[in-house]
Amino acid sequence: MKDSQTLKKTLSATHLWAIGVGLVISGDYFGWNYGWGVAGTVGLLLATVIISILYITFIFSFTELSTAIPSAGGPFSYSLRAFGVKGGLIAGYATLVEFLFAAPAISMALGSYIHFLYPSCPAMAISIASFLVFTGINLLGLKEAAWFSLVMTVLAIVELLIFIVIAAPHFKMQTFLQNPLPFGLGGVFSALPFAIWLFVCLEGIAMVAEEVKDGNKAIARGYISALITLIILAFAVMICVGGIAPWQELDNLDYPLPESLGIILGRDSKITRLFAGVGLFGLIASFHGIIISYSRQIFALSRSGYLPKALSWVSRKRKTPYVALFLGTALGISALMFFDTGKLVILSTIGAVVVYIISMLSLFKLRKSEPDMNRPFRAPFYPYFPAIALTLAAITLVSMVYGYPELSGIFLIGLVICFAVLLISKKMGNNSIGIEEAENHHQHEL
Repeated sequence: MKDSQTLKKTLSATHLWAIGVGLVISGDYFGWNYGWGVAGTVGLLLATVIISILYITFIFSFTELSTAIPSAGGPFSYSLRAFGVKGGLIAGYATLVEFLFAAPAISMALGSYIHFLYPSCPAMAISIASFLVFTGINLLGLKEAAWFSLVMTVLAIVELLIFIVIAAPHFKMQTFLQNPLPFGLGGVFSALPFAIWLFVCLEGIAMVAEEVKDGNKAIARGYISALITLIILAFAVMICVGGIAPWQELDNLDYPLPESLGIILGRDSKITRLFAGVGLFGLIASFHGIIISYSRQIFALSRSGYLPKALSWVSRKRKTPYVALFLGTALGISALMFFDTGKLVILSTIGAVVVYIISMLSLFKLRKSEPDMNRPFRAPFYPYFPAIALTLAAITLVSMVYGYPELSGIFLIGLVICFAVLLISKKMGNNSIGIEEAENHHQHEL
């Protein structure tokens, strides 16, 4: 492989934990509370239990793929190997949708948090500026970016623990159970995308797998430790906030945590304002980590021939995919102009669920087609864990298509366009070497 398309191995298990938690931890700060508007407190809690089971079974299964095929492409690489070019295209497209729409959602929350602190600062301008600043940080190199992520993640966790300590004494069960299931069990299914938001993008660890020093052990430890951390924090934050004020007061805000403290201590309290300020740590950690992930996905798709080759160029000194970073920034800023936070969250989670489905199908396929593949970590309780993850992901996708048909249609139209571009490219004889090799490998398997 050309040196201009090679990534540097610099990461440890601790870095992976930080990247994994950092990718997701902003979900504790905002986004999940939109689920109260469609399900109420208990409805969202039930949805989160279902999604926690999905992620536990998925991550333990997904880690087998990540350690067996450590590639910057992540799910794209697994599906490409399992199902050939078409499978790779579905996984690559879905992963890009997941991460590229998650980034502007978080940048919007960053803008809203700063606007909460300083009303004279327009949220949109701050959101755009955040893209530019953190793209610049990522250009410094992955090791530097990973250490920055580690610091931000630790600070975000500490802040959430402080919030829990302050909020827990003010929790009232009567408040939490006020109108808990306003839309019945149907609301639970409508809330699934917002429950997923508490964990979405965790699989992004796989996209830095090529850059891990002690690949197999570090990847497994990073995934599992990150998942445990996130489950504990998700339930603690959701329950604490739900017992402070009626959910109708908090279900449509991008800053539910500082607003909760404002209810307890007063909006002008120094602690409230301080929390809103340092609350940016969690948003920054996720935003920064997602930029790392989508740039690696664009890099991997380009290197394999699905996107123009220029997108897989890396800088000579820092070994960062700078062209992919610039493209992701441009797409993210564009998304800010067309979608609000709730729609960005749903589009991101639709992409995520499709990734989970194709990844579990890839696991089953590779177990059958390549039984002798080196698998440093094997999914426990196979085939039950991946089957549970696949079933829950499929149910979640059906519920999202039913509940959000317009956004699901946007996702589908994008996928059809990608297939059309691939077909036209092949007919015109513009196939890249990467795609030709993938097709030959797939045909050889068949």
